[in-house]
Amino acid sequence: MNNINIENKLTREDLLSQVKKSKHYPLIVLDDVIAFPRIVLPLLLKKQASVNALEQAMHQNRLVVITAKKPIKQENKKQIKQKQEELVSLDQVYDTGTICHISQMLRMPDSQVKTIIQGVERVKIKDLLQTKPFPIVNTDIIPSIFKDSQIIQALMRSVLSQFKECLSFGKLVPLDIMVAVFNIHDPNQVVDLIAYNLDLKLEEKQEILKTIELKERLEKLSKFLAKEIELLKTGQKIKKETSKELGKASKEVFLREQLRTIEKELGIKGGRNEIKDLKGKIKQAKMPDHVQKIAIKELSRMEKMPSFSPEVGYIRTYLEWLIDLPWNIKTDGKPVKIKNAQKVLDEDHFGLEKPKERILEYLAVQKMVGKIRGPILCFAGPPGTGKTSIGKSIARALNRKFYRMSLGGIHDEAEIRGHRRTYVGSLPGRIIQGIKTSGTKNPVFMLDEIDKIGKDFRGDPSSALLEALDPEQNFEFADHYLEVPFDLSDVMFITTANILDTIPHALRDRMEVIRFPGYIAQEKLNIARKYLLPKLLKEHGLKKKYFELKNKALKNIIQDYTREAGVRNLERELAKIIRKITRKIAEDKKKRYEIKISDLKKYLGPPGYRLLLTEKQDEVGVSTGLAWTEAGGEILFIESTRMPGKGKLLLTGSLGDVMQESAQAAFSYAKSRAKNLKIKEPFWEKEDLHVHVPSGAIPKDGPSAGIAIASSIISCLTRCAVRHDLAMTGEITLRGQVMEIGGVKEKVLAAYRAGAKTVLLPKHNKKNMDDIPKEVRSSLKFIFVEHMDEVLKHVLVKGKECTAK
Repeated sequence: MNNINIENKLTREDLLSQVKKSKHYPLIVLDDVIAFPRIVLPLLLKKQASVNALEQAMHQNRLVVITAKKPIKQENKKQIKQKQEELVSLDQVYDTGTICHISQMLRMPDSQVKTIIQGVERVKIKDLLQTKPFPIVNTDIIPSIFKDSQIIQALMRSVLSQFKECLSFGKLVPLDIMVAVFNIHDPNQVVDLIAYNLDLKLEEKQEILKTIELKERLEKLSKFLAKEIELLKTGQKIKKETSKELGKASKEVFLREQLRTIEKELGIKGGRNEIKDLKGKIKQAKMPDHVQKIAIKELSRMEKMPSFSPEVGYIRTYLEWLIDLPWNIKTDGKPVKIKNAQKVLDEDHFGLEKPKERILEYLAVQKMVGKIRGPILCFAGPPGTGKTSIGKSIARALNRKFYRMSLGGIHDEAEIRGHRRTYVGSLPGRIIQGIKTSGTKNPVFMLDEIDKIGKDFRGDPSSALLEALDPEQNFEFADHYLEVPFDLSDVMFITTANILDTIPHALRDRMEVIRFPGYIAQEKLNIARKYLLPKLLKEHGLKKKYFELKNKALKNIIQDYTREAGVRNLERELAKIIRKITRKIAEDKKKRYEIKISDLKKYLGPPGYRLLLTEKQDEVGVSTGLAWTEAGGEILFIESTRMPGKGKLLLTGSLGDVMQESAQAAFSYAKSRAKNLKIKEPFWEKEDLHVHVPSGAIPKDGPSAGIAIASSIISCLTRCAVRHDLAMTGEITLRGQVMEIGGVKEKVLAAYRAGAKTVLLPKHNKKNMDDIPKEVRSSLKFIFVEHMDEVLKHVLVKGKECTAK
């Protein structure tokens, strides 16, 4: 380490005399410091150019010019950053700087240099003479001259007064600077000293440095001091207000402690009115004894706490929940009259005979026993078939409150059981919230869309429902927030679902499933006439005399503008027509509108659906199958064709794994029966078979299309056409056995809508015929089969090219 120490024994006059001898000096550029005359400034230099300039000055006259770098504009920042070590132009720095005398220089081990300099005089930088290895500039001295006058004296007094005010507001300034400011008689030196020690921006300090006229310098400094005083005042005000609030809080704690002591000494009990009110409400709530003890215990904790404590709010909310729950409040329902219940169900819903029958049986048992502890009812069926609304009808028949809770999309177990009270903003689960909202402990509680519950890392809500829905456990349902059991045994729980496959087995086991099948066209017609149209006319403020929808038009809407098992879209289409009629009546006051088939396009646009009908004629390789969907039943065309190949089976049409296996089984059956079916040559040696199910964008799966696929394949191989007016469904085995399938009613209704005349069903599904409406049964011919040989007898039409027996 090389340490050079030069004591400054030169007077200011000597330094000024030395400065005047030359105009060319090394230049040091600082990033965020302004050097003022007569100010001693410690520096740490890192840039090599600055270190070189300092060393050059040390070897000459110890004089160096110091100026500051101008702020870099945002758009040029990246470009200039790459060259920040190099001074290229005087445009990069301020043109007013200070020539300084180096008092001390100290080299550091990491190539940095510490130095102490003293400002001598301001200079104007005129030219850049050299840039490497260090900058050299040409300068002119700016002399510090002033003429004393009353204005200067007045400005000086004002500046000193402002500086004193800054100090009174807590502005931290070194003691020696404070003494110097009030004892120096040179105004320029006072301005430089104050400006250097104020927290001014770089541009503001440079503004004072470059200003030549003393009057102007004092005015600018006065302006900056006024700004500083305002900032200090604001800071002090904020500090006082903060201290005041803290003091107020401490005072409240002290006074409340004193109040508690005084009340204790005087024997005053009860404390605050809020505590009295809560205690009275706890007694009136008629809670079970063990719950009341917990409530009183929490109230005692609350009484001991200061009112501003956050815990007081948490306890108050908890107690309010306990108080508001209907621990012993029941709806005073009259004894259930089965005939009255049936009347209510018939008033609100058309058809649905099986669900209504099961509901009435359920109510009859409840009437006889008094308190039912049987299975939970689960209404399962396509959307829009009346599952949710029939729950309201049950509540009306029982004269109970009705509450519906939608479970769709719930992933968090806490939605069912609640959050524990340790969490901020915790609340009971939605079951307890529903009980509180209904205001009674025996409402009809509908858990809607139970098949759409999800689960993730936060828990499994379906598992949390097990306790609530189990009649053997729900008399002491434990919510995490309440932390006390609540009796749910009086609640009549009803659940709804579109499909049952997604419901966990343990949960499904606790429920009795009542299926809601899709409506046939005639049922939809009656529902529209008896329920939908009167409701919509009332909602739109129309009377029956203004509007008439012809039966043919209504049937056309059902067939061509909706494709659903329920009536939700039908209601939307009818509402669309009624809205347009309402507008016309409001505009032209025409008294009556009759809607015919020819008017539908004008009101509803072109038909949105084309009813998929059976083929118009018998075709080779094309059979009609039946499928079940969430929206009801659909017919399904199976197409097969032969082509040159090596006996491969090609399957297309978005078929699932089960359906592909069913097609493979049908293909193998056809190959095994080739001789009996009189297929001319072993086709699997020279030909491939392609089976396609149209509507390829729609995924299809399930085994029930087995006999339809087999019929299509055998028709293609034997060149015998398949009856176009016959629809079929059934699973096939490799031996040709026809197995039982599900969704019979929906599939038969689909065949009926599509215009089929005959339906082939597995013999084991004969038991399901009672589920099919009489109107449909009387319109279709049903054939029940056990083996594929029987299917082929009824399905294949023997023509000239047919090779089968």
